[in-house]
Amino acid sequence: MIEGKIIKGIAGFYYVQTDERVYECKARGKFRNDKQSPLIGDLVKVSITDYVGSTDYLQGSIEEILPRKNQLIRPPVANVDQGLIVFSLSYPAMNIDLLDRFLVMMEKANIHAIIILNKLDDIKSDEYKKIVKGYKLTGYEIYTISAKNNQNVELIAELLKDKTSFFAGPSGVGKSTILNSICPNFALQTGEVSSKIKRGKHTTRHVELLKLDNSGYVLDTPGFTSLQFANVTEQELKDCFIEFRKYASECKFKECNHIHEPNCKVKEAFENNLIYKSRYNSYVSYYEELKNNKKW
Repeated sequence: MIEGKIIKGIAGFYYVQTDERVYECKARGKFRNDKQSPLIGDLVKVSITDYVGSTDYLQGSIEEILPRKNQLIRPPVANVDQGLIVFSLSYPAMNIDLLDRFLVMMEKANIHAIIILNKLDDIKSDEYKKIVKGYKLTGYEIYTISAKNNQNVELIAELLKDKTSFFAGPSGVGKSTILNSICPNFALQTGEVSSKIKRGKHTTRHVELLKLDNSGYVLDTPGFTSLQFANVTEQELKDCFIEFRKYASECKFKECNHIHEPNCKVKEAFENNLIYKSRYNSYVSYYEELKNNKKW
């Protein structure tokens, strides 16, 4: 058997990149019986058949999925170094709730998150600077770019070097345009924002791992307009807000949830504008959401 990385999955076929070539593979039935599904980014062991099917790929069978260092449910990826979360500064309008949900899921999966704000060329005011300032308080890296005008795109290209990364965010924010700017030979399909609903049209139909010229890989993923929490409890939620960490150790109660407890240093930091108001409000909202879901 040989080892490789799953770079694409379509209609039950998985395309595995090895040192020499890409194989078109089916997963063994044992994975279904074990309720385990291969993910894009998985490192796998493959047995090879010499049969050439309807495509130019040699055929194989995925025999083993090697241990994952991390994984996400949405987007469905494994073994990534970082997630670049892309939002638009114009249309579609920036959805702070969705951004914070992505950040929570990145922290839960132990994946380094970077925020990319695209369409800098379209904005008419400096209102976005308040958002940038607020998220810089969290400690996350945040970049403002214009993929259309190739402004600051070279900074994103440098972030991808020697990393396995994925782009996530709503449809229409310019993820494919950014990738095309970095690596024009991708020629990914792009689409305009719907003038009726002010939301992006889906242009990426499947998750695919793309090879970059700088020894990196990037996963192009479909856009998302909503994101539900998975495998996060209300007790774990506070650990997914990284700006709480430097204050939480000084709270009176060890298991402080930073909402109703007295002598809470996180709430004190929030009241002193050391924690972005929008972020703290998101935390309280998600805490109640998870608590109510648990009741149901």
